[in-house]
Amino acid sequence: MGKKRHSKTPTGRSLKNQRRTRVSFAQMLNSASLRAHEQANRKGGNRSKKYVWAAVAATEVDDGAESSEWLRRLMRWTLALLLLPFCTVTSWTFLLRFSLATVDQDFWKTAEFWYFATGALLMIGWFWSGLLQTFFLYLYVLGHELTHAIFVVLFRGKVTEFHVSVDGGYITTNKTNLLIALSPYFVPFWSVVCAVIYALVRYAAGLSHEWDRVLYALMGVTWTFHMVWTLWMIPRDQPDLKENGTFLSLVVIYLANVLVLVGLLCVAADSPLQSVREFAMEWLRIAATWGDIFVRWANQIIGDFREAGRF
Repeated sequence: MGKKRHSKTPTGRSLKNQRRTRVSFAQMLNSASLRAHEQANRKGGNRSKKYVWAAVAATEVDDGAESSEWLRRLMRWTLALLLLPFCTVTSWTFLLRFSLATVDQDFWKTAEFWYFATGALLMIGWFWSGLLQTFFLYLYVLGHELTHAIFVVLFRGKVTEFHVSVDGGYITTNKTNLLIALSPYFVPFWSVVCAVIYALVRYAAGLSHEWDRVLYALMGVTWTFHMVWTLWMIPRDQPDLKENGTFLSLVVIYLANVLVLVGLLCVAADSPLQSVREFAMEWLRIAATWGDIFVRWANQIIGDFREAGRF
């Protein structure tokens, strides 16, 4: 049976087939149990009447026993808790490497940093101003649905229907899993597209390294585009997150986005492969140090309980 991933994106202005009444938060929560789920991303401030609906996922309702559902939840929470140490070590290692590159190696003075930062600031300014909202909204929905579709193909599934517009979009597929559901939240689709196109153009035209600054600016714009929409979507009612458990989904999204930042930092270095090796070695060192501290702490706790049990 086909599974449809559907996205609707009503804006504040009048659009064809747009709902005339506002959907309340209670109605949105009640609709989460339906097969056609809807996700809302509402912008605040002076634009409180403007909405962005995205990543609406539909899955088959499981009519199994309550014990089976409880077991699935337990497994999801267990996996999420097991991933938390990886999130902590990865985040700490990234902060250490970034601070080292920024302070000791003067990374903040490089063209890579400033072109990326300029692109990021331009996108943040657009996001808050609402300029060209319809155009960027269409790009967002297109990238969102294409990311779903690409991951479906990567997992050897089939996409039988694909539709994108400013009013919404959807794909119909015969396969879904954790990565397919969450991929738009951690894959900066347009950053990947820009990087691939630039690599092809640079190779074909024989551009010098000076042109790489254009790529850094594009990465700043597109990666920030990905992040601002993701950050606005996650606090809202998101069936994509509920599909595999909200806690597990948030942990996976966080870890994946940190790894994307790690990749960008390594690529911006003079020797990307060397930077990756240095990051991996630093990660292992921090993991071993914290692991040793945890083992010592656990042994101390166990020893205290044993001592207390003798009395």
